[in-house]
Amino acid sequence: MKNVEVKTFSKPDEVRTFPHGRIELVRINGGTVGRAIMEPGWRWKTSVQPIVKTKSCELAHFQYQLKGVMKVIMDDGSEHTIKAGEVSFLPEGHDAWVVGDEAVEVIDFHGSFDHYAEAHG
Repeated sequence: MKNVEVKTFSKPDEVRTFPHGRIELVRINGGTVGRAIMEPGWRWKTSVQPIVKTKSCELAHFQYQLKGVMKVIMDDGSEHTIKAGEVSFLPEGHDAWVVGDEAVEVIDFHGSFDHYAEAHG
């Protein structure tokens, strides 16, 4: 019989920071749930790209946006605006940034935050 696991983002298993934001990871039952908090001024291209050194974000995200507004531009040029209360799937190959003066907060269920903002080497 499996045991019940309960964890909280107030005590994440790992916190990874980058300019204008952070990722908090909770590992549970063999999976990872991540919370990203991106402050005004955050943009993937300027906050995370210098760390990972890829052309665009190469991770897919399946997420629920708790607050804020985020603009996403895919490598194919298509643009999307994601707002608080929306569930989104972002395939790999994108840039994104915070719109306005409110921080963006998302919960990612895909597990892709396991490797978010890690240096490639």
